[in-house]
Amino acid sequence: MQKAIVIGAGIGGLASAIRMAAKGFQVTVIEQAEKPGGKIGEFRQGAYRWDTGPSLLTLPELARELFTLAGENPDDYLQVEQIDPICNYFYADGTNFTAHANVEDFASEMEKKTGEPALRILKFLDKYRRLFEIAAPVFLFNSFHKIKNFNKPEFKRTLLHLHKLDAWLTMNSRNSKWFKTLYARQLFNRYATYNGSNPFETPATLNMIAHLEHNLGGFLPKKGMYQLVESVYQLALKLGVTFYFNSKVTRVLYEGKLVKGVESNQQQWLADLVISNIDATSFYHHIMPGFKKPNAVKNKPLSSSGIIFYWGINKLSPKLGVHNILFSENYEAEFKAIFKEKKLYSDPTIYIYISSKKIPGDAPTGSENWFVMINTPADYGQDWEQLLAIARQRVISKINKQFQIQIENYIVSEHFATPITIEQKTGSWHGSLYGNASNGLLSAFNRHANFSRKFKNLYFVGGSVHPGGGIPLCLCSAKIVDELIGDAQN
Repeated sequence: MQKAIVIGAGIGGLASAIRMAAKGFQVTVIEQAEKPGGKIGEFRQGAYRWDTGPSLLTLPELARELFTLAGENPDDYLQVEQIDPICNYFYADGTNFTAHANVEDFASEMEKKTGEPALRILKFLDKYRRLFEIAAPVFLFNSFHKIKNFNKPEFKRTLLHLHKLDAWLTMNSRNSKWFKTLYARQLFNRYATYNGSNPFETPATLNMIAHLEHNLGGFLPKKGMYQLVESVYQLALKLGVTFYFNSKVTRVLYEGKLVKGVESNQQQWLADLVISNIDATSFYHHIMPGFKKPNAVKNKPLSSSGIIFYWGINKLSPKLGVHNILFSENYEAEFKAIFKEKKLYSDPTIYIYISSKKIPGDAPTGSENWFVMINTPADYGQDWEQLLAIARQRVISKINKQFQIQIENYIVSEHFATPITIEQKTGSWHGSLYGNASNGLLSAFNRHANFSRKFKNLYFVGGSVHPGGGIPLCLCSAKIVDELIGDAQN
């Protein structure tokens, strides 16, 4: 039986382990943390539970596919519910509205509250639905780092429509041309943050993210986001995958153009192929430091990071839903602070995720579990202890002003994350949440490939490589590697 080693038990690594086991490989997963999940984590303190990373699931069929592939019924492992409303939006001037799951209701409500014509919103989302259907087969479900793929029919179709993909306009440029109100521009510019990028620099192609959320829906597993990890982990165990936790891979073993295995905790593990699910830049710096780094990880601008507060609040908040956004007054200045000046913005946009609105067991009766996040630069040597205190004060002040409350009086449980702790726990380079930023009109072509150009049997999955960050794209990366390995075997 052929052997495969997966470095890292994030969602991309778990998906790869399942796919390799289904191919008949004997699979070993080596993970530095004490449990699986990577950035999809959970934290418990007293009677409170928080999802610590991603808080919304799109394209759940990509996860369900893993169970079907293994001959299992997805519903026996993972149950998800569509979130409605998707989000509550609060603007600096006091305007607020609810983004309903039904796209027509969303557009109608936005027109009523902001003056942005509903028809323009619907046409915008339909435009990016069509672009997604053109682009996804090439940019999400295949490796475009393999020349032979360009002979595939789907590649040829996409290349014929390449000029339609909005890759030569920034997201903000497109949205400013399309929408008449600042409200709509700010809302749709926000989707750049879903992969840690700057809407004033990232290509408008990324507006397809809005299509996924509004046309196809946002979902939450019934027990919270960590249920996704637990369900996939249980499937991997059932398929015979072996896991070693609290084990950090320190180097890759190789001979000529073939990797032979890895070393972890002074023990060598031999295999016929290796799949890395750790941050690509961290991989070259920490595991293969003696090798020339590919251009894809050489001094590239990093995606954003974040400061997150996990608050147990002994009060209910009827004005808030599961997902909530408190926008900054000047979005352009905020992104300039994050990406150009590498500092905290004075009036940060705040994201509040309250899973206990859907999962009552996540907080005691009469209480809520608040996940409160602001976007920050990655770690470039800033004093994060000082910045954490500053951020806490600014976040509390903004929440108090918005809702006429003294929220600090209701915080009975508290934990936090910074770029430093994110790097320590997940191995992400300098705490960046999505590897390299997608800032730049050709940024999609600059991500690390899913395979090594130096070693024939070394592969890469996860949010720092093609096709990008976020749960759906991590799952896509595993699917791409599955196909690459199948091609290599044939």
